[in-house]
Amino acid sequence: MPRRGKKYLEAKKLVDPNKKYTLKEALELVKKMCELMKRNFDETVELAVKLGVDPRHADQMVRGSVVLPHGTGKPVRVLVFAKGDKAKEALEAGADYVGAEDLVEKIQKEGWFDFDKAVATPDMMGIVGRLGKILGPKGLMPNPKAGTVTMDVAKAVKDLKRGMIEFRVDKAGNIHVPIGKQSFTVEQLYENAKAVIDALLRAKPATSKGQYMRGVAVSSTMGPGVKVDPNQVLEEVRK
Repeated sequence: MPRRGKKYLEAKKLVDPNKKYTLKEALELVKKMCELMKRNFDETVELAVKLGVDPRHADQMVRGSVVLPHGTGKPVRVLVFAKGDKAKEALEAGADYVGAEDLVEKIQKEGWFDFDKAVATPDMMGIVGRLGKILGPKGLMPNPKAGTVTMDVAKAVKDLKRGMIEFRVDKAGNIHVPIGKQSFTVEQLYENAKAVIDALLRAKPATSKGQYMRGVAVSSTMGPGVKVDPNQVLEEVRK
């Protein structure tokens, strides 16, 4: 077990390990702990959700995307694989890089990854598919389920710039996503978290049985986790 620093241990004392907080209470605690630890960077605040699905079955895979109302707090560099009018649309929408075979070659031969998100038109996937083994492990491969393989490249670019994030359940049935920075207000973090929960509910597989949302927690990059009452979260989202 890794040794924890003095600031971390002091911050952890603020959390009752036997209590499940409301979402707002938990986010307020995360902010207080960040202030107490005084890291020299703006920590990311993360949401973790344990889902009642078995990802080993294809029909229980939970994957999608959501635009956070207040963004992620991080600038996003967007690359678009497109040609002709679609390339022009992407540039006008604010894409940082637009190209086709030239960009595929640059990534393959130069190991170039100066971008955070990639979008492609469906007709480009024939050549973009060559990058599957390179972009896939880095989470950069365009995917229709995440809204990054689309003919509406302008909307995709604008959504990504505004703070669209992707989510995908891992082998243990967990979802981990950023919902902002410690410098955000509690209300901003709260609204971003609610947007993610709502998207997860809409992505619930028809084959999922029993309790779908089994556990929820929030934390900062280097801070202790705070457990949230999943039933309370569901009530808040459904209001």
